[in-house]
Amino acid sequence: MVSSQHWGERKLLKKIRVEDLRLGMYITEFCGSWVEHPFWRTRFLLSNPKDLKSILNSGIEEVWIDSSRGDDVSSAAASESMELFQGRVESRVGKVAVAGDHLQSSTMEDELVQARKILHLSKNAMAEMFSDARMGNTVDMGVACNIVEQISNSIVRNPCALISLSRLKQADEYTYMHSVAVAALMMALARELKFDEVGVKEAGIAGLMHDLGKAVMPLDILNKPGKLTEHEFGIMKAHPGQGGEMLLSQGIPADSVTMDVCLHHHEKMDGSGYPHGLIGDQISTLAKMGAICDVYDAITSDRPYKDGWDPAVSIQKMMSWSGSHFDPVVFQSFVKTVGIYPVGSLVRLSSGKLAIVIEQSEGSLLRPIVRMFYSVNRARKISPVVMDLSRPGCDESIVQRENPKDWGLSDVHVLCFGEE
Repeated sequence: MVSSQHWGERKLLKKIRVEDLRLGMYITEFCGSWVEHPFWRTRFLLSNPKDLKSILNSGIEEVWIDSSRGDDVSSAAASESMELFQGRVESRVGKVAVAGDHLQSSTMEDELVQARKILHLSKNAMAEMFSDARMGNTVDMGVACNIVEQISNSIVRNPCALISLSRLKQADEYTYMHSVAVAALMMALARELKFDEVGVKEAGIAGLMHDLGKAVMPLDILNKPGKLTEHEFGIMKAHPGQGGEMLLSQGIPADSVTMDVCLHHHEKMDGSGYPHGLIGDQISTLAKMGAICDVYDAITSDRPYKDGWDPAVSIQKMMSWSGSHFDPVVFQSFVKTVGIYPVGSLVRLSSGKLAIVIEQSEGSLLRPIVRMFYSVNRARKISPVVMDLSRPGCDESIVQRENPKDWGLSDVHVLCFGEE
């Protein structure tokens, strides 16, 4: 995928068959799924014979090269070419717009397999991206576009799997995996808000890059296992502006969606946010979306200084903040996206059984698909039973949310996703 957000000097790109690839060429993109080729980066000068051999053995059939940054190929070997003026990709945006149109839906169980793979690769790629940013190196936006493409495809196949799984991040990987989770939530919310495919992917890129400024925050503050002092919080509040400067240095325009979300995802409707204290409609729809997705992932994830909240409790808390912190209309769409009882929520049913929400049902936000595993009345575990509460004739219903800690549950993810 080539995003509509590519900027820079004039370039000449050509798509060639891998058998025509030679050392000295500058690769800008692999044609095929990012999860199938052997490289994190999508742009690099091909100088190592081992890399060439890996490409030839990967199953990738075609690549895009930039002849302005490396060796060219004979005109007969180039299957496509195009000129880019100031990085504007005109002829390929249409391909982005229809991406995912022919993807088949998949079950939660099947998509969790793909989601685990995507998140594993994304974790490594984002760690490298934050490392590059910390050292002042150019961030490979091609990698960001590939992450967004894979997340988008996963959401099309099954809207619950990757978003739910992305909450299960280790505290020490929070910073960069948080960006992946926010990207996924932004794209799912953009679909709920009826964005077109280009807009959905722009929202994803914005989510992925929204916390780039944290790459240059002091690590002792970023990973502090406790509440920040007023001075430390003041330092952390500089990360949107720092991220904005870093994006500008990458050639990303000041009026882009990515810049807007990076700078304004901590603004609040009542003007109490930062860095500019914007109020109400002074905050763009994309920045309002970013604020909601950022907070939801933050409060549901384990952090160095606190355990994450139950997803359903988090939605309830955020409802109470809606209006002062969040745009009520955008937040209502967010609830439709993740559910009133998001996947992973612990609930008590009318029969006195405890259950974990494992998937949203199409019929009702209040009646998801659950896995029952414990009888409160009998005070003992029961054989797990999956039930769609929206099924006609189902006499079970959710009577209240439950806190996993109250029941000594530290392995909710195992009950929900079946992983240790």
